[in-house]
Amino acid sequence: MQTAEIQHESNREFRHESKTRLLDAALHVIRARGYTATRIEDICETAGLTKGSFFHHFKSKEELALAAAEHFSATADGLFSIAPYQKLSDPLERLLGYVDFRKAILQGELPDYTCLLGTMVQEAYETHPLIRKACDRCIAAHAATLVPDIEAAIRKYGVKADWTVESLAYYTQAVIQGAFILAKAQHSSEVAAASLDHLRRYLVTLFASSEAAFA
Repeated sequence: MQTAEIQHESNREFRHESKTRLLDAALHVIRARGYTATRIEDICETAGLTKGSFFHHFKSKEELALAAAEHFSATADGLFSIAPYQKLSDPLERLLGYVDFRKAILQGELPDYTCLLGTMVQEAYETHPLIRKACDRCIAAHAATLVPDIEAAIRKYGVKADWTVESLAYYTQAVIQGAFILAKAQHSSEVAAASLDHLRRYLVTLFASSEAAFA
């Protein structure tokens, strides 16, 4: 490889790395300060990069937020795809294991475990429709990952549901997002963990019409 080609490849790798650093910084800063209070300077300082680097990748804070929503979603997808509950053979156990895993990752400071999507959409749903749509799309995509297990659990245990599987998947996210709000209000993960315990008990009760489910 020629020297010029090596330099070009090195520059491309640095640009990719710097963009990822900005996105990772956005995940932390926005979850800590909120979208409105976050400044481009805050993102650059956290990422250890210049504003010139920022504007090389993003035209505005909103464009960064849109990319950060997708980055957060992709990172979460990777985390949940290898979570221990994925190895469980029973669909109901996987669904309950999902809730247990959500509780288990309530670790560290609030910005470490709260949801970027929920944080941004609460502020920006009216003023930044593109951000609202991005958050809605990513939350819906995550909820959709639970649908196959809910469907399989209904079939396996013969549950006669007067609700849709999609509505139950969304309900899990409603509880989780609400739990994050309470954790922020009380500055403690304990209330969030208790809310997830209640969600688990609700799911057990919901499927308890089949004794075989818990034999």
